[in-house]
Amino acid sequence: MKTRILLADDHRMMREGLRTLLLNQADMEIVGEAEDGESVVRLARELAPDVVLMDVEMPGFNGIHAARQILAVQETVRIVALSIHAETQFVTGMLAAGACAYLLKDCAFDELIQAIRGAMAGKIVLSPEIRNNALEDYRRGVNTPPLLSPRQEEVLRLLAKGMTAREIAAHLGIHAKTVEMHRQHVMKKVGTRSLVRLIKYAIREGLSSLNP
Repeated sequence: MKTRILLADDHRMMREGLRTLLLNQADMEIVGEAEDGESVVRLARELAPDVVLMDVEMPGFNGIHAARQILAVQETVRIVALSIHAETQFVTGMLAAGACAYLLKDCAFDELIQAIRGAMAGKIVLSPEIRNNALEDYRRGVNTPPLLSPRQEEVLRLLAKGMTAREIAAHLGIHAKTVEMHRQHVMKKVGTRSLVRLIKYAIREGLSSLNP
């Protein structure tokens, strides 16, 4: 049986290159492609892939938040992150969100194939350049519960997109006063009363992006 893969990257050329290479593998098939965080979450639920191969930095919300959203509903999906970012906060963020693998985009293609197969076998696979530090930080923080509830994360993500409390209420089907309550709770948990700092927190935690 072939491994069903969903590709997620905001660069079309990257997706096309990955598709061409992966389709040459007898044990793999591409079931869909996404160009941002919201669409990869939606397609993962619609297509039920075995593996989601995704970029970490995408428009909307990034791979960290997308991984959380996908795995909250589909626990058996394997998340394989492919990124230009080697910084520890990105790696540990993806691992804490549930990713099975984190590779740098300059990795060899054979390394990517082995990572996908390793993820399907239940292994955690990291690029050699980042393995030691990332695993050490991940082990220290893996049991740390998320700061915000799923609803609070959603409200913060929409606030970071520039939506008003009324717009968020209409989007989520809740009362505007409830949105304001969530906003106040988020500010208290994050430790700020500044909307600018709140949005910076959202970007850092993968709930939003600097990309339009």
